[in-house]
Amino acid sequence: MTEAIEKHPSEFITALQNAAKNAQESLGKKREQDEKKQLEESFNSPLVADIRTDEAIRGPKDALITLVEYSDFECPFCTRGNETVNTLMKKYAGKIRFVYKHLPLSFHEQAMISAQYFEAIRIQNNDKAFAFHDEIFQNQAKLKNGVVFLDSIAKKVGADMNKLKKDINSEAVKNRIAADVAEAGKFGMSGTPGFLLNGVPVRGAYPAEYFVNLIDELQKRGKLKI
Repeated sequence: MTEAIEKHPSEFITALQNAAKNAQESLGKKREQDEKKQLEESFNSPLVADIRTDEAIRGPKDALITLVEYSDFECPFCTRGNETVNTLMKKYAGKIRFVYKHLPLSFHEQAMISAQYFEAIRIQNNDKAFAFHDEIFQNQAKLKNGVVFLDSIAKKVGADMNKLKKDINSEAVKNRIAADVAEAGKFGMSGTPGFLLNGVPVRGAYPAEYFVNLIDELQKRGKLKI
């Protein structure tokens, strides 16, 4: 074997490259088949998120399209995901509701405290919580300033700061976030962002077109009428 390599090194390298390429193509096909199978299963057996009566929701509560997001305020991909959500909210205005849930990743230092701020503000006012949400994703780089930045935007959206400071570390807020994290884990979402579109899981920051295609497919299957 060693002698053959020494005599024909370029041929050996080419053979290795072809073998690696074939292995990658085979793996890619299997992954694609697995994804199609999982997608088909989710169309037939959609996942059901716990949407609480006091949930942070944008859009009509009785909308036919429900988009749930499991997100991390410090995740750069979640900024991209937020742009997709905004696009979908405009395209399907009046027909879609957006539910924001938490999946703060441990290696993002400001993710958990940001989620706690959001929930503490949500207790006061849903619209103010989403205004806080928008400010973070529009200025995500400033999260490196920690609570100084979080306090500044909490004040900007009109939060009661005395109540906010009491609620941030409350069991109610911590339990709320823990419930979201547990639910995301149950649905196999280990990274962010993760979504459920009428129960169909989307794991990653896919473009708006991907979600539009899913909505079209749900309509073709008679599972959605808008």
